[in-house]
Amino acid sequence: MKQLKNVLITGAAGGFGMVTIEALLQEGHTITGAMRDPGGRNKEVAEILGNKGVYVVEIDVTNDESVVEGIRKAAAQMGSIDILINNAGLGAGGIQEAFTADDWKKVFDVNVFGVQRMTRAVLPFMKQQQQGLLMLISSLSARLSVPFQGPYSPSKWAAEALAESYRTEVSNLGIESCIIEPGAFPTQFIGSLLQPSENERSLDYGAIKNLPGALLASIESVFKANPDQSLELVSNAIIKLIKMPHGTRPMRTEVDSMFMGDLVAPLNQQLEEANKKLYEAFQMDHLIKVKD
Repeated sequence: MKQLKNVLITGAAGGFGMVTIEALLQEGHTITGAMRDPGGRNKEVAEILGNKGVYVVEIDVTNDESVVEGIRKAAAQMGSIDILINNAGLGAGGIQEAFTADDWKKVFDVNVFGVQRMTRAVLPFMKQQQQGLLMLISSLSARLSVPFQGPYSPSKWAAEALAESYRTEVSNLGIESCIIEPGAFPTQFIGSLLQPSENERSLDYGAIKNLPGALLASIESVFKANPDQSLELVSNAIIKLIKMPHGTRPMRTEVDSMFMGDLVAPLNQQLEEANKKLYEAFQMDHLIKVKD
């Protein structure tokens, strides 16, 4: 198998995107960083990445045409797309009842439909070379639903099901699908959470209505008390997965130095075993193995 070298990563303008790109550059990868508005609000970071040798493309994962055109440019620039890192995401914070259906659509359009758009557009390139790696930056909230995240946790649960289905369906094409599950990390993500459109719905919740804001206000002190919870844990996990031999990469990787990762790991192991038995029962266990 050829070395997986050419990487396309969404959400390249900050957070996990930036630190992952730095790690990939150190490993000698060719990288295309996808972001919205690289000529406007993200102009400065786009220029920084460009000066580091990163090819920057404009992709809005909520727009079909933008995705197709951006991926076409990325493939033309790099020659191929070996690895897709679906990193772009939208969080939410507030009382769940206060989020309207349109609020939910906004979150799912990025976190679920955006992943599907990107994956569908990249797969023809990976199928042509009969090799590739799909990586989803998910969340430990996809396995333990945390209150006051509105549509965020459900969207991550759905995105993980999407990634897991792809793992079996594209395995006979030499393509792997992996999920990275970070815990809470000090990124800009926390400060850009979607707020409910109808906050008045939470007024009769008593003291509970104040908990979402209180939790956000305390998050900085939580990170200060846990200095090991650094973004490099995520980029290191991504690099480790990429370096693993073809066909040996796990479905899920928990990334957390606090406590949620330890809680989720046994759940993931149980799910892995349940899936194996399910595939065996329906005579589909050959789909678990990735084609050499």
